[in-house]
This record gives sequence, structure tokens and C-alpha cells, in this order.
Amino acid sequence: MTINEEIRTKAFLSAHHKAVVNLSYTHSWLQLKHSEWLKPYGLSIQQFNILRILRGQYPKPASVNLLIDRMVDKNSNASRLVEKLRLKQLLSRIRNENDRRHVDIKITGKGLELLDELDKKYALFERQFRHLSKNEAETLSYLLDKLRNS
Repeated sequence: MTINEEIRTKAFLSAHHKAVVNLSYTHSWLQLKHSEWLKPYGLSIQQFNILRILRGQYPKPASVNLLIDRMVDKNSNASRLVEKLRLKQLLSRIRNENDRRHVDIKITGKGLELLDELDKKYALFERQFRHLSKNEAETLSYLLDKLRNS
């Protein structure tokens, strides 16, 4: 369905307005798809993002500031998300011995195992987007980068 059909409208103020509405609508749709996929694992999209960042840092620890800098959703409360993941034993928080104000955050073995399992299932999740060719996906990424960097 086109964006016009999805939101039941015939006209937009301009092609740019239509693009903005379509992008917002698609963002919400994609968030819902991600949430549905992660729900059986008790993870939010933001928690999944933190675990992936920590795996990329592994075996080095990360700081909350590093997580904030690298997160996809910049509006997330990283400290709260870290605490929720710590309670699930998916990461650990340890005071830095050199600077007591600094906290080192590391993914645990349990967190790594969960990501290994999710990696196998992510290919199935991603498959629903394979109706775009590789070239179309690259063009879409290019256009989104161009939009953000304007």
C-alpha cells in the first residue's frame, strides 16, 4: 500500500511533506516490527542496541557516555536501560579502580549467548525486507544519510 492508502489521504502539501509523513509512518512501522520480534526475549529495541554495542566493545568495558554516543535512539535513558539489563544478568557494572566516579559496563556471558541466539533469528527477521534489491537498499541508505546530513 502507498502512504496515501495507509493513512487514507488523497493529497499532501508537497512531495517533501509526503516524504516526511512517509518516513515518520515507516519509522513507527519498523519500531513495531522490531518490538514484536524482541518481545519473546523480554528486550526492548534500546536494550538490544546496548547489548550489541557492548558486544562490539568486548572484552573492553564501555562507559554510559560511550553507550549514549553510539545508541541509535538518542532519547533513551541509558542509565536506566543499563540497570534493567544488569538485573537480567546480561551485563555487569563495575566501579573503575582508577576513577571511582566512572563505571565500567561489560556484557556478560549470558548476554553474549543471548545475542548469539538473536543473531541466528535476525536473519529471519531481516528477510521480510529482502523485497528491496541490494542496490535499492543501498540507495535508500544513501538518501537517508543525505537527509540527515543536510
